[in-house]
Amino acid sequence: MTSDDKRQMYELEYPAPAVDGGASSGPTLIIAMQGYADAGHAVEGAAGHLKAALDSRTVATFNNDELIDYRSRRPMVTMSEHEITDMESIELDMRVLRDSKGSSFLLLSGPEPDLRWEAFSKSVADLADHFNVDKVISLYSAPMGAPHTRPLVVSAHGNDRELVGPMFTYDGMVSMPGAAAVMIERELHARGHRVAGYTAHVPHYVSASPYPQAVFQLLQSISDTSKLQFPLRSIEQDVARVELQLAQQTRDSEEIAQVVHQLEQHYDREMESYRKKNPQKMMPGEAQVPSGEEIGEAFENFLAAIDDRDRGRGLGPAAEDLMWEHDPQAELDTYGDHAEPDDSADGDSPSGNDNDKD
Repeated sequence: MTSDDKRQMYELEYPAPAVDGGASSGPTLIIAMQGYADAGHAVEGAAGHLKAALDSRTVATFNNDELIDYRSRRPMVTMSEHEITDMESIELDMRVLRDSKGSSFLLLSGPEPDLRWEAFSKSVADLADHFNVDKVISLYSAPMGAPHTRPLVVSAHGNDRELVGPMFTYDGMVSMPGAAAVMIERELHARGHRVAGYTAHVPHYVSASPYPQAVFQLLQSISDTSKLQFPLRSIEQDVARVELQLAQQTRDSEEIAQVVHQLEQHYDREMESYRKKNPQKMMPGEAQVPSGEEIGEAFENFLAAIDDRDRGRGLGPAAEDLMWEHDPQAELDTYGDHAEPDDSADGDSPSGNDNDKD
């Protein structure tokens, strides 16, 4: 790609903010673009939470006129007193953030481009080379025939054992529609980068509403494999609120309870089969035994949390109300004893949460 092509595709921030992944390696790049495979608004929710909870600075801004079809995602316009007062901005950029320990990482977020995927993928790969990126993790979220009463599955794919090895994976061959993030993965893999993709399996019946459990599990999965630490207290509170709402809805409807029960049976059979085939892997809801260093870090974080509480810091806001989004009997007729995954995912953006920012 020529220098003119790069200037058309993106603009680097000047003066450039410092990007340092540590003494022994470069930074991690997290890719979280909305518009594809974002059930439960988990992908954009993860990006929004990181940008709201952590200090960030833009390192590169992509050219919307080169990448976005405005007819497919028309920005909202605000009118007041018969005058146009505001128009929604579309931001596709790469930022440098610092996690709870002060370690730098990069975040590519915003709408998935409508146009020029190959040129866009090469541009992102060029930026990864420029900033000496050590590992790349793409986030996805898909509606699946899974119950909300069981641990949420995050499946992994990729070319690096450290990023994929301990996680839930699919054996054999899988075919699916492509995405700009997948094309970026392919380009980075060809250039020798360590690449992985994590997909949250969201219960299909809540896939059109914000589902904070999926946001939490995606970010926790990144922490488990990259050693980045994120502030997740407000998301945990949202998870608890939504779980209570779903539990109440399940208790109040015999039809819903029947659907959930059948999904539980299918989930349990699948997990038992997977455990027998992969006895060395962690199952959803399980965790590795922490090392002595990790226990020490956890204790330090606990003491810091006590200090924060004593200074009167609050947790995040309540989660949005969730409603059962499908007719229960229709779900039962469709899924029966074989809770097959739903084929579509769509959703709008949840907002980030500022209450985790220190």
